Amino acid sequence: MSSLVQSVDWLAIAPPTLAAVVGLVVLVADLFIGEDKKAVLGWVSVAGLAASALMLLPLRDGDRATFCLTGDAHACSYTADRFTLVIQFLVLGGALLAALLSVTALKDANKDLPEGEFWFLLLSSAAGAALLPASRDLATLIVALEVASLPAFALVGIKRGDKKSSEAALKFFLSSVTATAVSLMGVSFVYATTGSLYLTQIADKIQHVDGQFHTLAQAGVVLTLVGFAFKTAAVPFHFWVPDTYVGAPLPIAAYLSVVGKAVGFSGLILVTVVALPSYGDVWGPALAALAAFTMTVGNVGALRQQATRAYSAVRLLAWSSVGQAGYLLVPIASAAYSKDAEKAIGSTVAYALMYAVVNLGAFAVAALVARTSPLNRISDYRGLYARSPLSALILGFFLLCLAGLPPGIIGLFAKVTVFAAAVDAGLGWLAVVMAVNVVIALFYYLQWTTLLFRAPEGESEKHRVPAPLTAAIALTAVLGIALSGAPQLVLRFSATGLF
Repeated sequence: MSSLVQSVDWLAIAPPTLAAVVGLVVLVADLFIGEDKKAVLGWVSVAGLAASALMLLPLRDGDRATFCLTGDAHACSYTADRFTLVIQFLVLGGALLAALLSVTALKDANKDLPEGEFWFLLLSSAAGAALLPASRDLATLIVALEVASLPAFALVGIKRGDKKSSEAALKFFLSSVTATAVSLMGVSFVYATTGSLYLTQIADKIQHVDGQFHTLAQAGVVLTLVGFAFKTAAVPFHFWVPDTYVGAPLPIAAYLSVVGKAVGFSGLILVTVVALPSYGDVWGPALAALAAFTMTVGNVGALRQQATRAYSAVRLLAWSSVGQAGYLLVPIASAAYSKDAEKAIGSTVAYALMYAVVNLGAFAVAALVARTSPLNRISDYRGLYARSPLSALILGFFLLCLAGLPPGIIGLFAKVTVFAAAVDAGLGWLAVVMAVNVVIALFYYLQWTTLLFRAPEGESEKHRVPAPLTAAIALTAVLGIALSGAPQLVLRFSATGLF
């Protein structure tokens, strides 16, 4: 019996565990803290997320694993390797920036948002998102996906008495639950054909599936990918994105745009490259088609917003995020055809790190504009330079990064890296589709950028920036400029790989 008892590597599981524990502390503390001191909960949550991110530092020395199968040290449920640490850094860093935006949003909401519940849900979702890249069996992977998703549904609909918020939450919930159910069916098919849930064992056993179960295994592979494709907002699983981003509190829209995508693409990478590399002929073409459709639909959707008289900046960022998801999928699809799959996956991670910084920064400036213009229309950004010169310059820099134009060097280099991954894998047609979409995206990114520096209509109202919002904008700006000055900080992942 003693052989079945195994020790837990508490240091390895510390980052997601600490975020979950702080969430519980905040929920209990909310019962005993008066209304005038609720703001303390926000700062405790910010500190908790910062501490969770710092817990990644001791794990840099080498790979660690825990919850392993007795007799097989390579079949583990939790692994803290290089891939895990980079994605956990992205997730916890993104959640931390969303928390800084939320501190100001909750103060401005004037009790329309319940603070204790808000912080508990945000920390719970962040804990699930940090758990997912470390998951190395399908059961833990699906559980982590749901722990990240379920609190997010509540966060989207947390605005009291707001019909848009409730509608957005319902649409998000129903579509996500359907996608998860399809994924669970796929997992059951994979388990039926391999007899294992551990990714490393599946990778070995699925190569020797009996011929009569081959079709079942292929169906399992495709269906398992659906839930993660939904999280990345890949077409045709993208329809929830615009309404959800507009209906949710703005910091939650920022959180979903970055952390939600990190959950989706890290899950896709684990299922495809780690568990099912031998079925690249199944998931490779599927993800390549998804990438092409996703970037095209996203960018065309963003262009169509121009026809709306008072179109929302958040809705434009939502469609933009769908287009960016297409770029993120390109290297994952390329891994099926490439001789060096690790290098292709590194390109996705490098692009994701760039996207996370600049997209969160764009949402931070959008949160600033929303303080004086609650509708947050694109027209509200006209003359932003006259009202807040530094904010306008920073937003312009972020938009140029997303467009892939200088001085946004990191955006340009990240796109070139993704483009090179497609070319190296022999997916020339996908590289052409990407090039066309980059040109399409230039139109709406540059149009928004030029609007910032036009003469304002009427008197210019100066923006007063609260400290947490200032910190979020400054942090993303410093990171974006640093990455443009030294792009090798993230592009090295595309050269060295992560596994």
